Amino acid sequence: MEYIRITSIDDPLFKQMHQLMQNIFPPEEVLEFELWREPLEDPGIRVFVAVHEGKVVGATEYRYYENFNVAMTDFTIIGEAGLGIGPFLANKRADDLKALAETNGKQLFGMFAEIYDPYRVEHYEFGGVKPMDPYVRREVLSHLGYRRLDFPYVHPSWNNDGQAVEGLDLSFLTIDPEVNEIKAELVVAFLKRYYTVLPNKPQKWLDMIANLETEETVALKPF
Repeated sequence: MEYIRITSIDDPLFKQMHQLMQNIFPPEEVLEFELWREPLEDPGIRVFVAVHEGKVVGATEYRYYENFNVAMTDFTIIGEAGLGIGPFLANKRADDLKALAETNGKQLFGMFAEIYDPYRVEHYEFGGVKPMDPYVRREVLSHLGYRRLDFPYVHPSWNNDGQAVEGLDLSFLTIDPEVNEIKAELVVAFLKRYYTVLPNKPQKWLDMIANLETEETVALKPF
């Protein structure tokens, strides 16, 4: 299996990846094809695909923020079961982020990830691929060491229509497992930067940020 970076929507592998995203994720979670052009050309956004026998069978997007010394996993897609795609992507991503942090003269502090909470929302469609089932994904993140940031979370819809997407948690993986809370100002700064690309922020998101700005720390809790 190959781990190949995508830097242009003109790459034939990107067309496969975007179709895979549409097959897996709900519509409000998938950025339009043409709107990917600028993000893919951004050197700070790292999009890689897992290619097996010439076919895109998985993908991951993530980014490393030098000034925060944290990363964000935007998504991980497993397109087929039985190929070991999940561990392959996770290990390759970890190696890449370790190298990026070392280039920055640091050891990575941790990594954010959004995760669906199937215990709050009855039904999610994920293309019928069992490894993408939200119960499975939640347990996998838990096993990797991610924990839920203890506050009610919403995010702006990627349709940029000003709607709030609920039924998710924001989670964080600390490289040091003894860390049980992180600074609220880090969470606020990260979220403001991460969602800069979406100008139409829902009021629920703005209220969430305002509440976080009154806190000093945010606790990390098990899923």
